[in-house]
Order: sequence, then structure tokens, then C-alpha cells
Amino acid sequence: MRTRKGGQSALLLLDVVEILRRERVDYAVIGAFALAVLGVVRATMDVDVLLFTQPGRLAKLEKPFKQAGFNTELRTAEADDPVSGMLILSDGFGNHVELLGGLRNMDPEIFSRTLEVEFRNERLRIVGREDFIAMKCFAGGPQDLLDAQSAYQAASGPLDLDLLRTVTRRFGREAADRLEEILAG
Repeated sequence: MRTRKGGQSALLLLDVVEILRRERVDYAVIGAFALAVLGVVRATMDVDVLLFTQPGRLAKLEKPFKQAGFNTELRTAEADDPVSGMLILSDGFGNHVELLGGLRNMDPEIFSRTLEVEFRNERLRIVGREDFIAMKCFAGGPQDLLDAQSAYQAASGPLDLDLLRTVTRRFGREAADRLEEILAG
């Protein structure tokens, strides 16, 4: 592993992505790490990654991560849980990467809209701005809505508002209403 001390979850992400590629699992980095790429930096201690995989596959992914030396914790989803399972990966220094098995009502095309960025000579797939904002409106917590608003305000170019509204509506009326509040700003 590339990590040598705490506070290096972004480096741990590089090891995670290497295994995801080997296992042929499509992914998109989300959360605060993605927000930083989108132009707004805020503190975080972990990295969140959304996977495109079947629900049972998340459990099968635990084995290659254990073999690579990761500490793993598999959390299965309840019937009403918006996240379809999570695999939490960590090292001995307290760095974390959380793999989300998917989101209820997520547009599967999200993975075709990722941004590729270079980080430490590696290519990473980061969720696109419209999908990021939609997911944060769906999550709906105070920090999530602040992240959505920050990502919207930090846009250096035009957003595809039709796409943004469409992907947000997939998450339900509450998410769509939250989006409209952000757009009205």
C-alpha cells in the first residue's frame, strides 16, 4: 500500500482503484474528494466511491481487498436503505475508502458521465458535476446540501440544467425540491 501515515485516504484510494480495475468494476469517486475536483475543498478523513455492480458482487469484492492487506467491513443494506450495501476499506493508519454498492434510483448512465482526472500519475474517475449535485440533493443532510450548493456555485462553465433536473428527479420529489431551492439560490 502507498499509505505511510494517517491522513492519506487519497493515497489509499489509488490502491483501491487498482483492485477495482483488476476486478473489472466500474466506479466513480464521490463525496468531498469529488467536490475538491469540482472546485471546492473541504476537510474529510475518507474517500467515498460509488460502484456499478450487482448487490452480491460487493460481498465477493471483500476477498481481493483482504488479500491485498486491507481491513474490511461489509455492511449489507436494509430493504429501505438508499445505499445498496457498503464495503469499508481501511489500513493500519486509519485511512478509509468507502465503496457504495449503488444508490436507489440512480441513473446507470452516471458512469458514462464521469470526469477523468490525473492524481499522482494515475487516472481517476470522478462523478460529474450534475450527478454530484443530484446525489447530494438526494442525501439531503445539511452538509450534503451545502456541498450541492457549493458545487453549483463553483461551476466554471454552464451546467446542463435539463440533465441535472432529470437525474435529480430520479431520486424523488424531495430531492427535486431541494435542487430547485439551490437553483433559486
